[in-house]
Amino acid sequence: MNRPALSIVIPCYNEEACLNALHARVSAAAHTAVGASHEIVLVNDGSRDGSWPVMQRIAAADPCVVAINLSRNHGHQLALTAGLDLCAGEQILILDADLQDPPELLSDMRETMVREGADVVYAVRRKREGESLFKKLTAAIFYRVLDRVTDTPIPLDTGDFRLMSRRALDAFLSLPEQARFIRGMVAWVGFRQVPFLYDRAERHAGETKYPLAKMMRFAFDAMTGFSTAPLRLASHMGLVLTGASVLLMLYIAVGWAMGNAVQGWTSTMLVVVFLGAVQMFVLGMIGEYLGRLYVESKRRPLYLVADVAGPVQGRASLGYRAGEPGEVIYAPRGPGAAE
Repeated sequence: MNRPALSIVIPCYNEEACLNALHARVSAAAHTAVGASHEIVLVNDGSRDGSWPVMQRIAAADPCVVAINLSRNHGHQLALTAGLDLCAGEQILILDADLQDPPELLSDMRETMVREGADVVYAVRRKREGESLFKKLTAAIFYRVLDRVTDTPIPLDTGDFRLMSRRALDAFLSLPEQARFIRGMVAWVGFRQVPFLYDRAERHAGETKYPLAKMMRFAFDAMTGFSTAPLRLASHMGLVLTGASVLLMLYIAVGWAMGNAVQGWTSTMLVVVFLGAVQMFVLGMIGEYLGRLYVESKRRPLYLVADVAGPVQGRASLGYRAGEPGEVIYAPRGPGAAE
């Protein structure tokens, strides 16, 4: 394969208002960095606005643009996985469509990669313009809690904005799990990874695609995907409550032996309710991990491509893309996969 020097992968969901400005800035940054040897991979994640027609027009006008239309909304992390799976560049820049992460930093990030001999240059946020105090505070708490409970060191205050080498990306693409926390997965594959400090800008247009409910689900996926600490917490709570129950039984036995009646229906019910709540928490935590095992056991493709516009050079190893008659596009990886 005659690979381009650079692929820029951008997942998009309801970003119609941003796409033209996004293309202009990303294209200018790519031409400055590597000339015409690049591709811009736009992934439409089941947008409900006019994002896909705009992507088609951009791809028709610019031969360096590849537009991929997923069959439905798969979520940001799977849409990004689809773009990474189907891109072909020797270096890969991950970027969000809202232009909060400036594409003009590309040349500086490439220089850092060469100077440091790195396979991954991950962008670390110094400032977060245009975001509420609540979001900044919860993000700071999330990254620090995650750092404490995971076995894999995940850099603080980083998103998916990063530059990767082809060998780091190929290592990442060997990880087939469904519930994906990409910044953690990239940290897990290793190789030399170095930080790149920058100031994050406000959104160019539109609104955030990660409201509180999605952020909480994302945080829980990250926690359960990279740590068994919630299960250990459940075990520790069980041990503590077992010890407390033994002490309570001793207290009751001593009271009975001394002829004191055990009083307090209210306190008894509080203990029962508390123990029941803890049991439900433990069962729920175990159920969450079992649910992840159930989803993984189905071995479904991670994404489904409905349409493409532009020259897609990569092959779908983690998802499905319809090809020419008789052509096998989806080849699942992992234990049990056909050789």
